[in-house]
Amino acid sequence: MALLRFLLFSFFCTLFVYQCHGACAEVDSDTEAVAGKGFKLGCISCKRRSEVRGEASVEWYFRPKGEADFFLMYTYNEDGPTIESDQFLDRVDWNGSKRSRDIQDASIYLLNVTFNDSGTYRCFFNRILSYENYEYNDVVSKVVHLSVVGKATRGTASIVSEVMMYVSIIGLQLWLLIEMIYCYRKIAAAGEEALREAANAEYLAIASESKDNCAGVQVGE
Repeated sequence: MALLRFLLFSFFCTLFVYQCHGACAEVDSDTEAVAGKGFKLGCISCKRRSEVRGEASVEWYFRPKGEADFFLMYTYNEDGPTIESDQFLDRVDWNGSKRSRDIQDASIYLLNVTFNDSGTYRCFFNRILSYENYEYNDVVSKVVHLSVVGKATRGTASIVSEVMMYVSIIGLQLWLLIEMIYCYRKIAAAGEEALREAANAEYLAIASESKDNCAGVQVGE
């Protein structure tokens, strides 16, 4: 019985984690690309209230290094992606939210990066939030300063961040395991206590019945 409860508890914990895997988290984009390779330009904007229905379109602008003005390079809306600049023709793939008009991840992937791609990128979310009695238009922008280098470099901060990520993952797994063991022991202890109380109640009932029977026999005599 205790084993069955533990298995049920494990199942519900797994189900809870599975349901939460789609949670949105705003993570900054990397900022250093290697010439001749691909690079992901990250742009994430999470809704404050996930239960509110929304639709969004996305625009990406680019300002080359040393230039003063931005120009439109890429758009994504209900009709799909469009490369707006010849500089990026056939070199940009959509890498954000898929099969949803409620876009929260507007990341794109640059193919065959060149030194001319160095500069400042800005993405805009043009979002419409639908409430019960009205609609609200919201515009959110994110900025990425991209540097293109000839050879990949890895700084100390990157190494420390990766190590800390793995430490955090292991720590969370250990915490989940400890919580499962604690809950299992708590459930098992509660079950044993209930069984003891039931046994004591049954014993007292039998003892009381026996006492009543003995008193009846003495009266009869």
